[in-house]
Amino acid sequence: MPANPEDVGTIDGVMRAFYEVVNVAPDEPRQWARDRTLYAPWIHFVAIGSKLTVFDHPSFVAQAEPLMREGFREPELRRIVHRYGNIAHVASSYELLRRSDGSRHARGVNYIQLYFDGQRWWIASVVWQDEDAEHPIPPELLPPSP
Repeated sequence: MPANPEDVGTIDGVMRAFYEVVNVAPDEPRQWARDRTLYAPWIHFVAIGSKLTVFDHPSFVAQAEPLMREGFREPELRRIVHRYGNIAHVASSYELLRRSDGSRHARGVNYIQLYFDGQRWWIASVVWQDEDAEHPIPPELLPPSP
């Protein structure tokens, strides 16, 4: 499946697609083919928690699918982009919500490395950590107070 130009033409497009593919109702079709088009062929996903877990795309899909079957929402809270030429680093805070009642399950931060090959943006790596008492989300990555 070729990438949708709207998904990979800009950093904003990549980030929109990054979150859209995982925000589906339990009975909606998954968008794993679309998801795969966002990433460089060597993509690795790294979860930082009580233990370090590294996934390639197929193992990431296998790990995420049970969560999505239950109903999964992960809206982005705030984003900071640092770009230099054809590379970018995105710090993106998120919130995990239970689909059944919309209550917050967790929050955390994704660090996403991207590069532009002259035609499109590619995600080269994704590293994330859920928030805990020892590691609160930095204020600059929280939504503005009302």
